[in-house]
Amino acid sequence: MINFITWNVDPEIFSIGPLSVRWYGLLWATAILVAWEIVKKTYKHENRPEAWADKLFMYGTIGLIVGARLGHCFFYEWHLLEEPVKLLGITFRYGNPYLTHPWELLYIWHGGLSSHGGAFGLLIAMYLYNTRVTHTGYLYILDRLVIGVAIGGAFIRLGNLMNSEIYGGPTTMPWGFNFIRDYQWHLPLDQGGAGELPCHPTQIYEMLYCIITFVIIWRMYWKTNAAKKPGMIFGVFLIGIFGTRFLLEFIKWNQETFEDNMLLNMGQWLSVPFIIWGVWLIVRNSRKKMTDEKTTSTERKK
Repeated sequence: MINFITWNVDPEIFSIGPLSVRWYGLLWATAILVAWEIVKKTYKHENRPEAWADKLFMYGTIGLIVGARLGHCFFYEWHLLEEPVKLLGITFRYGNPYLTHPWELLYIWHGGLSSHGGAFGLLIAMYLYNTRVTHTGYLYILDRLVIGVAIGGAFIRLGNLMNSEIYGGPTTMPWGFNFIRDYQWHLPLDQGGAGELPCHPTQIYEMLYCIITFVIIWRMYWKTNAAKKPGMIFGVFLIGIFGTRFLLEFIKWNQETFEDNMLLNMGQWLSVPFIIWGVWLIVRNSRKKMTDEKTTSTERKK
């Protein structure tokens, strides 16, 4: 007998007329506020101007939400077009509907936010924030921002759990979930579904790696001198978040059907640049440490 957890949580908290409040939106808002409070704490510790934190909230929130929305629309919404588009004498039947209906990018109530898109949006926003507000260095900002982003990611994945979305394939583990509200769980096995077998609650797995990454980089900031090494905390964050995300994708359902014929799915391809960047930052800091130690040793001998 297979043990499992039946998950049938209503994603809507309450509604007033046409207006509804959902767990996903509430947890996104919580993620942003918690991340902001953590960065404020680091700024206060370093005696930075209070206005920096207020402007960070504005730049970060806009960059995160706009990036997450555009990322979902352009990374994952590729399929057969309702109306074929003819450009330069070539008829395109497969493409991105937002290229022909760009106003629908604003339809956020239709759902669709990408964590990778949010990451790209934040990177752009923080570049502007550094050049216009702090002038402290791009990596300085990122080293402090990602401490809050890591724990914020856990709230967002909890939102995915409340939505019964983005979970893994069938499992016989006792912590498997039957996601009653999602179509993937009801599809037969021969049609690419779970066949009503329990599935990996990968939202919880992702919450755990977000929390673990947060604990590691929080300790790096407060208990070591990593904050004095530009990019070191950010590099560990990239490996902790996107490295584990890359591996976890192997047991998750693909978000869109076009990913089924890909060697790696979209989430994995989008994670690769971040993983490489993280490795490079860590290696660069490690080499710099070795060079500094050799220089110090040579000076002592003199």
